[in-house]
Amino acid sequence: MTSKQLHVAIISSPGIGHLLPVLLLGHRLATHHNLHVTILPVITTATSPALSQLLTSFTTNLSVIQIPAADISSISPPDASIVTQLCVMMRETIPAIRTTVSSMASRPHVLIGDIFATESWVIAEEFGIPKYVFVTGNAWFTGLFTYSPVLDMQIVGQYVDQKDPLEIPGCKPVRPEDVVDPMLNRDHETYGVYIKQAIGVALADGMLINTWEDLEPQSLDALRTNEILRSVINHKPVYTVGPVIKRHESHVLKNEVVEWLDKQPERSVIYVSFGSGGTISVEQMKELAWGLELSKQRFVWVVRPPTEQCSDGSFLKAGQSGGPDGCPSGPCGYLPQGFLTRTEKIGIVVSSWAPQVEILNHRSVVGFLTHCGWNSTLESITSGVPMIAWPLYAEQKMNATMLTEELKVAVRPEVLPTKKVVGREEVARMVMDLVEGEEGKGMKVRVNILKEDAKKAISENGSSYISVCKFVEDCWSRIK
Repeated sequence: MTSKQLHVAIISSPGIGHLLPVLLLGHRLATHHNLHVTILPVITTATSPALSQLLTSFTTNLSVIQIPAADISSISPPDASIVTQLCVMMRETIPAIRTTVSSMASRPHVLIGDIFATESWVIAEEFGIPKYVFVTGNAWFTGLFTYSPVLDMQIVGQYVDQKDPLEIPGCKPVRPEDVVDPMLNRDHETYGVYIKQAIGVALADGMLINTWEDLEPQSLDALRTNEILRSVINHKPVYTVGPVIKRHESHVLKNEVVEWLDKQPERSVIYVSFGSGGTISVEQMKELAWGLELSKQRFVWVVRPPTEQCSDGSFLKAGQSGGPDGCPSGPCGYLPQGFLTRTEKIGIVVSSWAPQVEILNHRSVVGFLTHCGWNSTLESITSGVPMIAWPLYAEQKMNATMLTEELKVAVRPEVLPTKKVVGREEVARMVMDLVEGEEGKGMKVRVNILKEDAKKAISENGSSYISVCKFVEDCWSRIK
């Protein structure tokens, strides 16, 4: 590090959904803006080999110091929600983070944390450095999230029982059924954790959001100019840094899936994956399998062991094998009998993980049946691939609504998959409409426009590139 380099430390909570964009943001800051970047990922004992490999792959231009997560088994019950577990884990790991930062030969000038790292603001205050939050989701979610403490005082009763959409100043209203998971039950302890988390985010000196100007002009304008919403975030600056995504590299060594795709006709394959943490029930998995078979369309399906109820069941243990109690491990144990044999000529089933970016960029892929996690959503958009929206947890219902109603680059089931099992006939219809229907053709045209907008945003002199330059400039002015 030279004396003219800005040193930024970025704290990431566990889970590849947060760690991957943190690493990618750090890589961009170091590569394109000449910053010295130290990544401080909090790592659990459930870290998968894929996650460990990911951390290793970023060590060429980043400093990565892994921080073991605190043991919270005596503090948080094992059945606590993912949000509660993550917030408690990050809070209890603060002493280890403080020790790591204190021992650095060169102290960071700036601290960035994801939305679960807000209690680490005390470390920034101790060292007298500015603190910024990196929202790995989109601007519409950020509007709801930061405004939640106000809604908490305004709304009587459960949000999901409200007849009218929830008004977020300057933003598109949020339907009660689309609220993020912690808002589903105000009587649950997770709700209190969520509200405290939202207050912590608003205490940051600024926000970096994984979106770009042309994608969400209304929500971004609200965060910057709406006086009510601006007062909630204490009139702090908002920077667009997206899309922060893994870029497709054509020289990557091929594996079994890519080699299979090479043999398929152009734009003929549906890619099915629920992300690193998403899981579906045994019954839903069988209906999905039957639906894919009935559609007679080609598919690549990344299958994770099913669960009985929890849709985010593998979030903190992504990469581990095995199914629910009494469910045999391996796809043969929970897919319809004979499914793999009957579909062997049109489909391929992969256990747990596949090279998603390479798959989405393959010429044979026509659509993506996705859980609508924001990372996967951005990867699909920037690959020019329309979607079947299948939201499961977190803010994914909001993402699905944006994709289907606003951007019009996705279709979705008539009833939320978290409320009702989606039947095989509906699965087959959505797949066929996307592959062969006029609606699918229209979505393809629109998603390609977004793809070009995204590429332009992160290119030199693009909106996100300029926004990051402004962030760096503002950081320098705060520390001088």
